[in-house]
Amino acid sequence: MKNTLIVIPTYNEAENIEAIVRQLLSIDTSYHVVVVDDSSPDGTGSIVKAVISEYPDRIFLETRPKKEGLGRAYLHAFKWALLKGYNYIFEIDADFSHNPNDIPRMQERLIKGADVVIGSRYIDGINVINWPLGRILLSLGASYYVKFFTGLPVKDPTAGFVGYKAEVLNAIDLDSVKFVGYAFQIELKYKAWIKGFNLQEVSIIFLNRAKGQSKMNGSIIWEAIYGVVYLRIKSLFKYKS
Repeated sequence: MKNTLIVIPTYNEAENIEAIVRQLLSIDTSYHVVVVDDSSPDGTGSIVKAVISEYPDRIFLETRPKKEGLGRAYLHAFKWALLKGYNYIFEIDADFSHNPNDIPRMQERLIKGADVVIGSRYIDGINVINWPLGRILLSLGASYYVKFFTGLPVKDPTAGFVGYKAEVLNAIDLDSVKFVGYAFQIELKYKAWIKGFNLQEVSIIFLNRAKGQSKMNGSIIWEAIYGVVYLRIKSLFKYKS
């Protein structure tokens, strides 16, 4: 079986994509990368194709017809990864806010018994660099909000730097995943937790992007606010039925 797949969702990441792909491929020869590009008008996909010509067996491009949100891109990649037989599937942002060099120690947790490993900004203080205070408070507030409503025992439930064992994604009904933005990360962790999987956090340092534009917007934040309540209510009705 194949070992490790790293998923990078992209929309207008031409300034970052080649550098992060090359760094990931240099870390470990067993790593494969799939870029899921939502038809970026800035040529992100063309850059990936050029790198594929050098590493045809280790990097792959899945091009989607339009921008549909982070969650849909990841779900596309997860289904692709399961069909291809990968053991470990990682999420990582294209903009270097997550350090690719953290993946080996995160994967070590999966090897040693974790089912889901989360690159956490808050397990060891507040490890965020170059975020404005308002963004930090929003993120911390979201973390407390999620824990209050769901009981999810995770300090950074909105984290987007996550590794899954394949059996976790197989156990989750991916077609039932509702959310596409900020709430997607919460929903996946919550569904894994209520199914009894072992979630562990690893401390990372989160660095705000230096190139390109953030995809955060008001609709993503509102989705997370009502999404948390939706997940909790749905799970309560499920267990009562």
